[in-house]
Formats: sequence, structure tokens, C-alpha cells
Amino acid sequence: MKEFGQKHNKVTKNNTISPPEPVLRVSPWWLSPGASVTLSCEVEHVSAGWSFYWYKAVPDLSHKSGSYSYELLPASSNGTADNSWTDTHSRICVQSWKRRATLLHSLQSASLSSLSVSPDRVQHFTSDSVSLSCEGNSAEWRVSRFLLPDFLSFCSDWGTMNGSTCHVQKIQSSNAVYWCESGSVFSNAVNITGHYDDELLLLSPVHPVTEGHSVTLGCKLRTENLLSKVFFYQNDTIIQSESRVEMVIPAVSKSHEGFYKCQSSGKESPQSWLAVTCQQISIDSL
Repeated sequence: MKEFGQKHNKVTKNNTISPPEPVLRVSPWWLSPGASVTLSCEVEHVSAGWSFYWYKAVPDLSHKSGSYSYELLPASSNGTADNSWTDTHSRICVQSWKRRATLLHSLQSASLSSLSVSPDRVQHFTSDSVSLSCEGNSAEWRVSRFLLPDFLSFCSDWGTMNGSTCHVQKIQSSNAVYWCESGSVFSNAVNITGHYDDELLLLSPVHPVTEGHSVTLGCKLRTENLLSKVFFYQNDTIIQSESRVEMVIPAVSKSHEGFYKCQSSGKESPQSWLAVTCQQISIDSL
């Protein structure tokens, strides 16, 4: 579960106590397309008279620096005493009682748009250049980044937007979530981490792997393409008895989902999550 915001009372310069700000809780924190998410607007010591309003965030592409407009959801147009919302889209929660506080959080949602990453891997060296490309039925896109734990920014702040692609000359040493926005459309989100050039990196795909498909994991130093003697681990448990250049899983199943890392020549890579999605079966095939 992830939370954003302040939940404690604040004392002003006049020694008066202002109402506490709401805390937005998100569960689960990381989503697969089509998954359900519950957002809760929580405030300590809520008394009678509190109303909660839920809004949908809509990207405003007219501002290069990046901004949003907000559409009030019809179900909460008159306010509601219910402080939670379950959905699969990006929402913000606003509390109105003497003062307003707004919390924005972009979530992975199922749509016809997508974000692709080149090179296609989760872990990158800080000296790497990376391209983030948006695909979908839109003439204008922007790439957004949520730098964990709680900093939202846009391609214009740390890269160059050229058409539907954001070019990043150097990846920041951090853990961040990236996605595309256009109008009311949000693409899938991807997790990308930046690491210093003297580290060992795990080569794993940035997107979830579908059950039954194959996946190849590798290990890389900045000065070498692929290492020849590598051990691979899943959830801190070694998963093969001898070293190899790369590890191929010919048919992925849910049991392969987990945290992976590699080890070579006394060095160990950071770990990354390998997500596995279910194979979709059409009704006609049943």
C-alpha cells in the first residue's frame, strides 16, 4: 500500500489549528492492466460535516511544463461520506471542509495506448541514453515520470520530446515509473531504474511477460556486453546449479513471477520484478 499527503493538524502563525490534510492510500501500489485498485482518502479524527469529492485527472497538453485539469466524477458530484473509491483509472481525491487539498497519482490502466522503452530493460546505467515512445490513437503525447516516492515531472524537465518519443540522454540514478498521456488517455506504466556505471545490471524486460511465452535474462557490466559466467537468482534463491551466459525460460508461468538478480565475478546486480500476465482466451475458443 502506498500513501501520499499529510494527516496531522498544523499550527498556523496565529496559533490556530488548521484541519488535517487528507492522506491518499493506494492499494495495490503496482497494477497490471485491467486490475482493480482501491483509493482511500483518509483523515484523522473525521467528524460530521466532512464530504469527499472524487475527480479524474485529465492531462492538459497546452502547457509544456505539464499540468492537469480535473473532472468531477458524477457519482460524487454532491459529495459523499464514503472516503474510498475502487477503479482502474487515474483519480485524485479532494476533501472540502474549510480548506481543500489535492493529491494526484497516476496509475497503470488498461487502454489502447502503450509506452515502449529502448533499450527494452528495467535497469539502465546512468550514462545510458533511453528512448520512451508512445503509441496509440492520438496526435499529441507527453511522457510523465513519477520519481519514487512522490515527485511528478514531465519529459520537458529531464529529456527532449520529439513527436511521440521522449529522448533521455542520461538516466537519473533512481527508481521511477514512466507513462504516456494524451487527453484523457493514460498508457501502461513501466518501472525503470538508473544505476552507476560500475554496477552489475540484470537484463530483464520492462513489460510483463505473458504466460506461455519465452523470456531471456542476461547480466551486464558497462564495459562488456554479456558476461560468460553468471548465476541467476529468483527471490534470493539460486535457480541453476552452474554458471551460464544467459538464462532462458521457454514457457513462462505464474511461478516464474518474482524478484530476479544476477551474480558474476564477486558482483551482484540490483533485483528487479518480473511480472507475468495471464494468457487471454477468447470466448469463441471455449
